[in-house]
Amino acid sequence: MSVAKTLSVRNLSIEFGGVHAVEDISFDVAPGETFAIIGPNGAGKSTIFNLISRLYTPTAGTMHYGEQDLLRLPAHKIVHAGIGRTFQNIELFEHATVLQNLMVGRHSHMRANPFLNFAFLPGVRKSEIEHRRKVEDIIDFLEIAQYREQKISDLSYGARKNVELARALCTEPTLLLLDEPASGLNNEETDDVSFWLDDIKHDLGITIVMVEHDMNLVGQVADRVMAINNGRLLAIGTPDEVRNDVEVQRAYLGVAA
Repeated sequence: MSVAKTLSVRNLSIEFGGVHAVEDISFDVAPGETFAIIGPNGAGKSTIFNLISRLYTPTAGTMHYGEQDLLRLPAHKIVHAGIGRTFQNIELFEHATVLQNLMVGRHSHMRANPFLNFAFLPGVRKSEIEHRRKVEDIIDFLEIAQYREQKISDLSYGARKNVELARALCTEPTLLLLDEPASGLNNEETDDVSFWLDDIKHDLGITIVMVEHDMNLVGQVADRVMAINNGRLLAIGTPDEVRNDVEVQRAYLGVAA
């Protein structure tokens, strides 16, 4: 696996029909860090993810992952820069099995030669076995072996969330963008997410940026937190520093607590 790098975002802005969804936001995420982005609904959190993963193009600002200028990459090349992500709304192939969905996560590492693939020559066969081995490693890592041959449509919501996380890990990211990993989960499932995030960071050495509403989870796993509201930066600091910030309290509660 490649070495994690610093994510550097400077003066990031985007407008939709004259509305500033994100306005002049800057932040860095250090290698090996877990960085959380919080804010009320509509604050611009997922928009930042869509900018980093190049689904949107900013109207202003710069984004670099290490020396790589992300603005020079189309969306389908972001995975080659070492950036993987999950989505707020689960994006899986409903009528395919868990194993098939995870193999899709290996696509960016596969040779795009239709003739060789059709002929299934020894080199292709060896490559296929290696991709399958890497998928099985992730299945074991997240303890989802019992779902391997099940269709996504037959799984519970919590199991689907685990599969989407697994597929993102199958891309071998060094930076993982997690959009509300605990949304819709019960307390037990959220505790499991906390353990997975800790293992992903420490055992796999992956840098994590997460958008999350569950402040208990944020307090457990995040090294630093960035709070935004109406597309603007409110505060950056440790979870306690951000939680005690007057502007953050006002954005969440309507008053300074």
